[in-house]
Amino acid sequence: MHIVITGANRGIGKTLAGRYRAQGHDVTGTARDGSAEVVLDVTDTGHHADMAAQLGDQPVDLLICNAGVYLDKAERIDGYPAEMWAQTFAANVTGVFLTVQSLLPNLRASQGKIAILSSQMASHTRAPGGSYIYRASKAAALNLGRNLAADLRGDGIAVGIYHPGWVQTDMGGAAAAITVDEAADGLVDRFAALSLDTSGCFETYEGQPHDY
Repeated sequence: MHIVITGANRGIGKTLAGRYRAQGHDVTGTARDGSAEVVLDVTDTGHHADMAAQLGDQPVDLLICNAGVYLDKAERIDGYPAEMWAQTFAANVTGVFLTVQSLLPNLRASQGKIAILSSQMASHTRAPGGSYIYRASKAAALNLGRNLAADLRGDGIAVGIYHPGWVQTDMGGAAAAITVDEAADGLVDRFAALSLDTSGCFETYEGQPHDY
């Protein structure tokens, strides 16, 4: 398989890339800082055009939309500046859409799959307050994935949305519940199981359906 992973320079993305390469798959990783095969700031339309040109007509069997930001972790109710909302949605929502849009011909060529990493924080059932921007952006990414699943079904492209767990990464913090290896192991299984029959699913890394 040819697998494209955004944000493949650290955390879950880097670990997933290593897993797939160890299995013998062809992996194209992206990173803003140039530390992966493709330079991609998911908010930059020029970068998307460059990525599409670099891949050419190479089919993509699995696109993993992993790149994202969590800028408001330390904000309090009197914070949350407007610019932070714009930056977060540009990366976590618009960036996902632009990535899918730019690689759609490659996905259609192989009737590939799209995996969008959202979060349990997207669910209306988990609303303890705080992290307003991140929660809202991940809810929007979930909604985006569900609608993409509907529109791309006719192309034979399955779309899944996933909660990777509370993971011990720079974003999740050292106190998080699971290691990045545990998250990657579960996600690899989830992506393998994704099909048109399950397209539009919102699942945990362990394979449990998640409330929307």
